Order: sequence, then C-alpha cells, then structure tokens
Amino acid sequence: MFVIHADGGARGNPGPAAIGAAIEDEEGRVLKEISEYIGETTNNEAEYRAVISALKKLKALIGKAEAKKAHVRIYADSELLVKQMNGHYKIDNVNIQKLFLELWNLKIDFGKATFEAVPRTQNREADRLVNAALDEKIRTQKLF
Repeated sequence: MFVIHADGGARGNPGPAAIGAAIEDEEGRVLKEISEYIGETTNNEAEYRAVISALKKLKALIGKAEAKKAHVRIYADSELLVKQMNGHYKIDNVNIQKLFLELWNLKIDFGKATFEAVPRTQNREADRLVNAALDEKIRTQKLF
C-alpha cells in the first residue's frame, strides 16, 4: 500500500500556482516529494494537478505491473476534488472536467485508489511543498 498527501494552491484565484505531494510507503517512509510551480491557474485546478502528478510519479517509481496490484490512499484537503472523485459532486467547470477525466483514467492504472478529504492540519507536508514552490518562484522573480 502507498499513501499520497497532495495539495495544490494559487495565490489569488486564479493566480501563481504550485503543487505539492508526498508519496509514502505503508510504513510512512517518504519515497518522493513533489514541489513544483505550475504557472497561473485556479486553486481547484492546482489541487487536481497535484494528485495527477503524484500518481504519475508513483507509477513511474513502482512500474506498471506493480501499480496494477497496488492500493493507493490519496489524502487531500480539497473537499471538492475528493467529493468529485468519489461521485458525490457533479463537475460543471470545463477545465476541471478535463482534469477529472485524466485523474480518473490514471487511477484505473492502480489496483485500488481511494480518496479521502483531510483537514489542512493533517496535510501539512503537502501544503509546505506548495508554499515552498511558490516562495521560490517569487524569490527568483525578484532577482531578475
């Protein structure tokens, strides 16, 4: 089993955005961290892109055959993403519909993928990775 803590955020909505994720094994050992600036977008799009990036990275780490057998628990502090992925909310936004389809197709590559909403306090590491990418982007912009 694997655990992903994912977060996406934009400063402004839309605004400069980044994704963050921590991929862990079942013992809680961090296998990979993702902290990446993704340009101007909305909070909701960033949330989706964080989970998509983390699942792609996990699949690359363990291989396609192992992914087919793996159970992945995805924790996010985006209630919208979790409710949409669990079939509780409709998706009206065209951009989110595209990201939803990409994420849905990606989750099928795994034996089991579950989505659970958690409070931001339980998603601190992913939040830290988002803010680190945004802070780095702002810092480097000020240099030039």
